[in-house]
Amino acid sequence: MSDAVATPAASKPVSGKGGLARWLISGPPLLYLIFFFAVPTLIMVFASFRFPGDYGGLAPLFDAGGALNLTLENFEPFFTSFIYTWVFLKSFLYAIVTTLACLVMAYPVALLIARSPKKWRNLLILLVILPFWSNFLIRIYAWMILLGPQSLITRGLNAVLDVFGFEPVTLLYSGFAVIVGLVYVHLPFMVLPLYANLEKHDPALLDAAQDLGAGKWQIFWRVTFPLSLPGVYAGAALVFIPALGIFAVSDILGGTGGLMIGNVIKQQFLESRDWPFGSVLSIMLTLAALAAAGLAALLARPRRKHA
Repeated sequence: MSDAVATPAASKPVSGKGGLARWLISGPPLLYLIFFFAVPTLIMVFASFRFPGDYGGLAPLFDAGGALNLTLENFEPFFTSFIYTWVFLKSFLYAIVTTLACLVMAYPVALLIARSPKKWRNLLILLVILPFWSNFLIRIYAWMILLGPQSLITRGLNAVLDVFGFEPVTLLYSGFAVIVGLVYVHLPFMVLPLYANLEKHDPALLDAAQDLGAGKWQIFWRVTFPLSLPGVYAGAALVFIPALGIFAVSDILGGTGGLMIGNVIKQQFLESRDWPFGSVLSIMLTLAALAAAGLAALLARPRRKHA
């Protein structure tokens, strides 16, 4: 055997042209993230330690004596007032229910598309993303008509409840309307990651499980569903994170009863003009979103089985 050891290809130095090409590809997205995400986040963090201005906004950074006008008092209401904790927990509940509802509804759709003939898949995917072609607010206002007191859905439901002796219900301006709107808006974000995962499954695994005597439900729970977990985690993150901070759906469909943390943040910035406390709430929401994203990434990481 020769004493010479071949240098692996991975250890070869990267040429200047290759490094330049890499920076040209990754540089613009990196700059975009820095200027439009990292910098605003740092501004928001800094604003959370500022005093509110006399007429809204932020007070001067330096006082008359030249000292920094910074404080930790803006964090106190969030941790001492139950109302903000309750709104935050309710937003978590809405986001979790939305994520579970989207998973239950999206999984059969994604599985159907993945197992359809290839000539139909593009059309079915197009139908999934078709709602994005119309304005977001128009679609939400359409649900106001569908869930209104004189709508066919509400009148039909109340007619059924009247037969069984129950009081009529109001669907609009309720938590139920908020959940319906959230599920409708975020459902495609669950379908697409699931489809991308299910399409890659090897049909031979299903045939092997069937040859070994497994029934349809056993094949699904022991083969299909475990293999689709990365798509489930990705879809759950794509649904949970925006559903947690959204405010337009709860503002239009929920009224005062469907208030979420996004509505409170909007009120602090636009109505109360208490920018420091609005920044505090935004930080807490960002930390919750990062925790959810980190949990999804941790769960989606492939586990190594030790012998």
